[in-house]
Amino acid sequence: AELRTTKTGIYLMQEGNEEPFNIRLHLAKDILTIQEQDVICISGEPFYSSERTVTIRRQTIGGFGLSIKGGAEHKIPVVISKISKEQKAELSGLLFIGDGILQVQVLRNAGEEVTLTVSFLKKTPAFLKLPLCEDCTCIPSDQSSGTSSPLCDSGLHLNYHPNNTDTLSCSSWPTSPGLRWEKRWVDLRLIPLLHSRLSQYIPGSDVSRKNAFQVIAVDGVCSGVVQFPTAEDCLDWLQAIASNISSLTKHNVKKINRNFPVNQQIIYMGWVDEKEQDSVQDRMYSPKFLALRGSSLFKFTAPPVTTWDWTRAEKSFTVYEIMCKILKDSDLLDKRRHCFSVQTESGEDMFFSVELECELLIWEKAFQMATFLEVERIQCKTYACIMESHLMGLTVDFSMGFVCFDAASKAVLWRYKFSQLKGSSDDGKSKIKFLFQNAESKSIEAKELEFSNLFAVLHCIHAFFAAKVACLDPVFVESQGSATTAGIPSLSSLSCNSQTPKLKYTT
Repeated sequence: AELRTTKTGIYLMQEGNEEPFNIRLHLAKDILTIQEQDVICISGEPFYSSERTVTIRRQTIGGFGLSIKGGAEHKIPVVISKISKEQKAELSGLLFIGDGILQVQVLRNAGEEVTLTVSFLKKTPAFLKLPLCEDCTCIPSDQSSGTSSPLCDSGLHLNYHPNNTDTLSCSSWPTSPGLRWEKRWVDLRLIPLLHSRLSQYIPGSDVSRKNAFQVIAVDGVCSGVVQFPTAEDCLDWLQAIASNISSLTKHNVKKINRNFPVNQQIIYMGWVDEKEQDSVQDRMYSPKFLALRGSSLFKFTAPPVTTWDWTRAEKSFTVYEIMCKILKDSDLLDKRRHCFSVQTESGEDMFFSVELECELLIWEKAFQMATFLEVERIQCKTYACIMESHLMGLTVDFSMGFVCFDAASKAVLWRYKFSQLKGSSDDGKSKIKFLFQNAESKSIEAKELEFSNLFAVLHCIHAFFAAKVACLDPVFVESQGSATTAGIPSLSSLSCNSQTPKLKYTT
């Protein structure tokens, strides 16, 4: 059975420039639930909960006798936050703290009289809430004592200035037998984990947040920046969420692969951050979605969902004609960790980073597997070349090694096994010099060939060598056997909670 991680904890969240506030995270196998504390009516129904229309006239002193807060710019309804005693709003008997204002109609004499259409909000905005004791019931005071009701304005305003503490009377809160209010955790956001991505970094930069990260769903819904008290807590949650995302991805890939032939199976899918070639300071990295399928590495801006999506990749590369390198600490380009580079068949270098070391290991193992399976499938690859001004062909053959033949007559000029290659060098443009050892005389024989696609040839030779070495590696052979079912490769069984050693079969 696949590992499923479930976790719950209370932490802090920050959105934009607002002050952090408490949230509760609950991680299930396929969804991350983010909750906030809210005061809600749990039983009874206030007699004033239906929609009401009230007309009030301005007084010379005190105006209409009510205050409002909220609005579209704050993405919350406009509500009555305060009602002054013995003023018109209170004397109407139909307006209460917590009423949402649905419509305003100004009547007569430049606003001296207004008609309000209101309805009581069962779920109220945060700035109307007070902390509640357990089993708290709302029993309003008949006295003008200044006692606050559960929904009275406590000073927790939109601008988070706690010194602004207006005290309100419960005379604006009518008696309603059986009405009960409780502070509860209610859903703020639900983040589906399939194809979600994690980010510890400030968007587009190499600056990592301290003990904080965010989760971005495939539809763009963002969790907000979740802050943790310690680095250990942060890493623990990162690994747990990454593990669940990985499990969901593997399950999804198995379903997708049923519709693809054996030579077009998906080996890997996942988010990375790509370093921009012409990066500016505020946009050094951008998210990309990589997929290894059949003979190709695909780079997308969003996960492919339909068959048509696979034809719309931003770029695609043949796996045995590109080179992947895991960057050591000394090779890193900036503050980003867990990085790798991909050199294309044209010699262009692309740099990527992932969030966790386990994700880097999963990518490395998947790339090795994809390359091995494709080399094993094609068995040989031929490239046109020039030797001593004559058009030739060089075949890299998994069984025989290197075979050079005349392009016109197809006559074989020479052949060497992989084991006979003792060295090589290139000019970085078009020429490769091979140093082979003669099997009988043991002397070194140099062969210089010129190619129009130098890097593709170099990478292909490396891929064939790596596959040859992998066949002799019992760890790789065992992992290949356990990772395939009926000839169909699956995603790596490596998870973000495991410590499986990475495979090595480079030359």
